[in-house]
Amino acid sequence: MTTTPVASKAAPIADLLRLLGELAAPGGPFSGERLAALDEREAFPAEACRALDAFGMPRYYVPTEHGGALDDFSMVTQLLRAVARADLTVAAAHGKTYLGAVSTWIAGDPARAARLGRRIGEGAVVSCALTERHHGSDLLAGEVTAHPVDREGGGWRLTGEKWLINNITRADLVTVLARTDPEGGPRGFSLFLVDKARLAPGALSPLPKVPTYGIRGADISGLVFHDAMLPYDALIGEPGQGIEIILKALHVTRTGCVGMSLGAGDHALDLAARFTADATDDGTPLGKVPFVRRELGEAVAGLLLAEATGVVAARSVHALTGEMSVVSAVAKAYVPAQVDDLMARLLHTLGPYGLTDADPHGRFATLERDHRIIGIFDGSSLVNRNALIDQFPRLARGYRKGRRDDDGLAEATDVQAPLRPFRPGALSLLSGTGASVVAALPAAVDRVRDLTASGAASGRLAALADGLRRAADGLHERMAAVRYSPRSVPGHAFGLAEQYELCFAAAATLHLWLRRPDHIDETWLQGCLVKALTDLGEPVEEADRDALDALADALLSSPGTVPSLLDPMEGTTR
Repeated sequence: MTTTPVASKAAPIADLLRLLGELAAPGGPFSGERLAALDEREAFPAEACRALDAFGMPRYYVPTEHGGALDDFSMVTQLLRAVARADLTVAAAHGKTYLGAVSTWIAGDPARAARLGRRIGEGAVVSCALTERHHGSDLLAGEVTAHPVDREGGGWRLTGEKWLINNITRADLVTVLARTDPEGGPRGFSLFLVDKARLAPGALSPLPKVPTYGIRGADISGLVFHDAMLPYDALIGEPGQGIEIILKALHVTRTGCVGMSLGAGDHALDLAARFTADATDDGTPLGKVPFVRRELGEAVAGLLLAEATGVVAARSVHALTGEMSVVSAVAKAYVPAQVDDLMARLLHTLGPYGLTDADPHGRFATLERDHRIIGIFDGSSLVNRNALIDQFPRLARGYRKGRRDDDGLAEATDVQAPLRPFRPGALSLLSGTGASVVAALPAAVDRVRDLTASGAASGRLAALADGLRRAADGLHERMAAVRYSPRSVPGHAFGLAEQYELCFAAAATLHLWLRRPDHIDETWLQGCLVKALTDLGEPVEEADRDALDALADALLSSPGTVPSLLDPMEGTTR
């Protein structure tokens, strides 16, 4: 991949936002009535997906070296965020091709990757089949097998059932994890790219669509392979590398899931702001009611923290590739949970005033229901927090020693900086440096102190930053003290992992502000730090909470626009 001028990267997002606005007109495939009708029938949003195909969105699922337009993985996050802002089911359905293809980009033969790129460019849908009915996310328990065939040209015989897979029935190609060593284990599984069109008749059977609580129109089902014969070159990477490849692929694809959550958060805040602008409480505009205003501000702060985490995580695919085992786990655990929390907060605050009844299409209730499933995609919060706990000793040691990649951190946290090419070979199952975002927090706090001394930052901000540093210091001491065996992780360690996510989110927000203090209102940063410190259980001065009211005012003052840390063209205008 080559670097692309930053200015040109805003164009696809702006074009997509304009298109989505046009398609949301009455009768259009993204109109409220059409989407509500599809949800009611639990029908796949085929017309909306075709519109995204016509826009050319699949090109951004394919790296430039394989014939596509993808040279910046944060672009995929932002595009999926824009689609999810319009409809989460469409984003999950269309974005699955990106999730299904990444393993080939990471470990596939270049010629085969180029063929896959061409197929996606021509409209092929790709899925990823990892889970099985009786084993859930325990990939090492998988029973689907692939046996080598001893005949001229070789090949593989694929047998067994994959289940609860997004887009599995509609997909043209499927990335399949299969057991290739009867003994199993980390080196007992391999990955295969299965082209359904090349299978013999009767080699596979689709399973019925699974009724789901959320994203009801999505094609979530399964299929059974009946001794399906695959060519030898269906293998991705080398035999026995399947678990390693898929874990590394998840380090990348989780940033796409984060984009979907951010889009859902944008939509929720937009619906809440529009409702608040029209509603009253005994004649008082709802936005002027102190309790409502404060709760809206806290919801905005939550989304900004989630956005900072997502932005830095997506850019880290390029800039801090070797740390993605930590960064992706933090982002995937934290962002969906934060968006779930802000939706619950909005529902609790505005529900009694009629939030869910005000919209004839029931969009807020549908959104709150649909988003819950995003936390399960590509590893649940529990799975990701367990992955963080496994690296507690490295993270605590790296923080204590101040071990960090300053150049990579600068690139990850400056949204105007060009990104270096993605290097798949730099992905690692464990981070050798810990997490630069958090390890650099003490230095960032010192920088805030310097800005305060020069009059470029307020004493209030410096005090909040100091509080965050103290919280992080204590947290890493507690992380270093955790002792456990792999199969008996203590419950309190998961609480520490949640606190680590909060420190990461707050540190990411602080780094973004320090890179471009002229573009981000300091009051917004204060609101984010107040929210993070409160969630960490740290004391916060009551006067500091006024920053949350300023965030609420920012939300309510510009109907149709949700506050964002990004530039306006890259942000969340609807």
